[in-house]
Amino acid sequence: MRKYLGLLVIIAGVGLLAASPLLFNTSRAAAQTQQSTAVFDSDGKLKLPTGFRAWVFVGAPLTPNGLNDGNAGFPEYHNVYVEKKNVDVYLKTGSFPEGTVIVKELTRVLDPTFPDGSRKEPSGRGYFNGQYNGIDLTVKDSKKFAATNGWGFFTFGHHPLPYTETAAESPVTECAGCHIANVAKTDMTWVQFYPLLRDQKGY
Repeated sequence: MRKYLGLLVIIAGVGLLAASPLLFNTSRAAAQTQQSTAVFDSDGKLKLPTGFRAWVFVGAPLTPNGLNDGNAGFPEYHNVYVEKKNVDVYLKTGSFPEGTVIVKELTRVLDPTFPDGSRKEPSGRGYFNGQYNGIDLTVKDSKKFAATNGWGFFTFGHHPLPYTETAAESPVTECAGCHIANVAKTDMTWVQFYPLLRDQKGY
């Protein structure tokens, strides 16, 4: 009986040894192929990602109507989010990895009471986040978006919730052209507005 048990143990051990390289290679391959958050449907439209408000918040530029003759191109706060794994790579290398998604969620200025669009609160007179008002998004894919320096630009509507669930790539004249003209040297991203990215000093 002991003889048979010993034989079974040996066979099981050999089986594990034979399988271990396969298991190791599988896990290593999974680690090397991080999936992008960008998901496209069968029509090539980008699906709106979920959970992005839990990503790294890198900044919130504001160009209100009150400071732009009542006609700002982007009158809302731009609350910008990037996944931590992609911020980590940027802080080390100065560029974003393939598959990076940058979400810019717009919020209106909270109920202006002065001509310049500001209002007064206990903290003082200033600008404060109001309601959500749209999503703009960029995806880094050097092959898919080779014509626009490796980034695709998408808009899920400039309006209150709910947002559009899918979006086609925006025309070059709508988004990419401005990025190419102004921030082509900084990975097509306005890093000068985001201290975490601009200074690259870590968290």
